[in-house]
Amino acid sequence: MVFTRPEPVHTWGSLGGPLLARQIHLASHPHGLPEPGDFAVVTVELAPPGPGQILVRNLYMAIEPPTRVRSRTGEAVSVPPPLRVGVPLDGPAVGEVVDTMDDRFRPGDLVLHGCGWRDQVVLDAHHAHRIDPIPGVPPSAYLGALGLTTLTAYVGLLDVAGFRPGDAVFVSGASGAIGGMVGQIARLKGASRVIGSAGSQAKIDHLTRRLGFHAAFDYTEGSIAEQLAAAAPHGIDVYFDNVGGEHLEAAISALNVHGRVALCGAVSLYDSAEPASGPRNLSLAIAKRLTLRGFNVHDHLDRMPYMLAEVGAWLREGRISYQETIVHGLEFAPAAYAGLLRGENTGKIIVRVRPST
Repeated sequence: MVFTRPEPVHTWGSLGGPLLARQIHLASHPHGLPEPGDFAVVTVELAPPGPGQILVRNLYMAIEPPTRVRSRTGEAVSVPPPLRVGVPLDGPAVGEVVDTMDDRFRPGDLVLHGCGWRDQVVLDAHHAHRIDPIPGVPPSAYLGALGLTTLTAYVGLLDVAGFRPGDAVFVSGASGAIGGMVGQIARLKGASRVIGSAGSQAKIDHLTRRLGFHAAFDYTEGSIAEQLAAAAPHGIDVYFDNVGGEHLEAAISALNVHGRVALCGAVSLYDSAEPASGPRNLSLAIAKRLTLRGFNVHDHLDRMPYMLAEVGAWLREGRISYQETIVHGLEFAPAAYAGLLRGENTGKIIVRVRPST
């Protein structure tokens, strides 16, 4: 997935002119897959930073699957809240401090914050976190390999699913940024077997050859339940669910007694016109004494230092791999988002807000 365009002209206010920012707004609530007309690129004038605020020029932003649910009309999502038409979208971003009215930050500092989908922003300093890039690892990694994506994988596998060394683990949507990290963390923590599903042979090869999955299968090539049973002849102990639907049903059948499920996402259902029909075998959760637990990473932010210490060490040692799909140009973020929902990415989709010249 590659998008390019000429370098835009920006006004940063440094020459006494207005402080302008480009933002992506939700123009209408999508029905089904989002279309270009559901979004608008809007130029606005920002007020300069006041006491306790910083001006940040965004360098990278992440495309997140939950944006799909939040953009639906009337969707009840408490954390974070639903998106509204006519206001900027938001999401994780890494940027450079341009101006500061807070003693904790200096111009040139790199910060992680939640005001993506725009090229610059004035925000309260307490909403930004200074980052110290690891040598050889780009700042964009803090949106994926060292960001909320990996924290989601980390707490979902270790805390929510209660992973134990020797467990057999199945990950759906395994070629995505979260799924790929789940599999690698499980392997490094001593899983007996790590199995993933993805939607193409190229992604299967990526999982087994680069990320170290023991087995993987293409869910478009036949019965998911049959392929999972063949890949895990002794069953599974943990299922990390990014997909829902048929994947969840197959996992329930394959789970051993006292198996655990971390319910992270249900991307297969996000754009379905019909209500979910199952899983139809949920009664097995009773017979097998299964635990199915949904979670939201925002409830586990206290675990970030532990994740950064452990995963950061693995990155420095070259024991963990990650991949980014880079999209060049803020205005292509909606197209990148639609590509995510169509499964066109491998790893994390990152938008480079201002392409290099």
